Amino acid sequence: MPARTKTIETTPLGKHAASPQELQARLQAEQLGQPFLVYRSSAGRQTLFTLHPGKARVTIGRGPSNDIALGWDTEVSRLHAELEKLGAEWTLVDDGLSRNGTWLNGTRVAGRQRLRDGDVIQAGQTLIAIRVPKNEDSRPTVAAGGRGVPQLTPAQRRVLEALCRPYKETEFATPATNQAIAEELFLSVDAVKAHLRALFGAFAIEDLPQNQKRSVLAMRALQLGLVK
Repeated sequence: MPARTKTIETTPLGKHAASPQELQARLQAEQLGQPFLVYRSSAGRQTLFTLHPGKARVTIGRGPSNDIALGWDTEVSRLHAELEKLGAEWTLVDDGLSRNGTWLNGTRVAGRQRLRDGDVIQAGQTLIAIRVPKNEDSRPTVAAGGRGVPQLTPAQRRVLEALCRPYKETEFATPATNQAIAEELFLSVDAVKAHLRALFGAFAIEDLPQNQKRSVLAMRALQLGLVK
């Protein structure tokens, strides 16, 4: 039986294992507004697969003709599972196609299961997460350990907006520096740092590596619509 996937951090959506460039690639995909899959190749590289509006079926398997070809995973069947679009919703289908079964959030799939934002599919040893940026009613069924939309003070919101200001010009930007934020808001650098520490705590990302916190904070603020 495959290992159960319990939290976002143990899946392809986990931020601890992602580089700033990979987080930026996800943010860019989310801003396009189309559902997409996230998984890692045999070399450990993040791979994104967009579920384009004109696509109604996606195959997953070890065979090279599959849309998601997992040739390196010997526990995956040649044709393992399918994703099918029904109306506006994507579903996961395993009608006995796979020898070892397909799992959704740690539970074996029998027939068809609706997919929601944050769900994690396991085929063999490969984890495939789905992101649904535009579906406001879609909620992760994996325990994310998050706190929802944080309540921010006016000062924290201004710092957050200044942090994300570079993204107004390009999606490939990096967050504003402490010095740039301080100059824009007429604050001291120490005051900016204090506000950022509070924001890291409010967004539950204080335990991330130091070089990832600012990018993740900006990404989360944009995802939640706190900064436009």
